[in-house]
Parts: sequence; structure tokens; C-alpha cells
Amino acid sequence: QVQLVESGGGLVQAGGSLRLSCATSGRTFSSYTMGWFRQAPGKEREFVARITWSGGGTFYDDSVKGRFTISRDNAKNTVYLQMNSLKPEDTAVYYCAADTDGRGLRIASYEYWGQGTQVTVSS
Repeated sequence: QVQLVESGGGLVQAGGSLRLSCATSGRTFSSYTMGWFRQAPGKEREFVARITWSGGGTFYDDSVKGRFTISRDNAKNTVYLQMNSLKPEDTAVYYCAADTDGRGLRIASYEYWGQGTQVTVSS
């Protein structure tokens, strides 16, 4: 069983920054593809970013490219999402997720999810 716990959300003004963390249990965290997703009220959950097991590959949705950075520390079993130049449209609940045996190409391939952390960006 893999457990994920997000932290770091909050209220920030437009143009500000936040850093989300996702602490993960599991003896083989270093082999997981990890992803960040978000869900705004009334909208479907959407992909934000993912990172390969080694950290050598990172992928972003176009809406956050150049503003957000995903990273991981396998020694700490933690994945991060640095969010800069935040916009009101980034307001959502942010979730981290683990794909334990694949490349995380589809949302359905992520078997484990955290409880989410709220990010609110005021204009």
C-alpha cells in the first residue's frame, strides 16, 4: 500500500509563489512515476506535471510550462511542485499521484492518490 500526503497549499496573490510537497510511503518510491494534478470547482481533474522515476524526465501541461517545476528527492520519498507567477486560474485542489509500474501517460494509470491540498490565487 502506498500513501501520499500533500502539503504546502494556501492563499496567495496573483504573481506569487507556492511550493507543494508530497510525502510518500513505499519501499520502492524511487521506481514510481509521480504526477501532480488539479481540480477546480465544477471541472474535471486535469494533468499538471509528471516526473520519471529518476527525475531525468519532466513533463508539463502547456498552461503551466515555464511557471511550474516538478522535482523529486528519492532519499526523502518526496515529490515537489514549485509554482511561480501564479494566476487566479491556477486556483484548484492539487493532488499528487503515483504510477507504480508505468510512465504515467494517462490519469487512469495512477493507482495511488493523496487527499489534495487547496491552492487559491487571488487577483
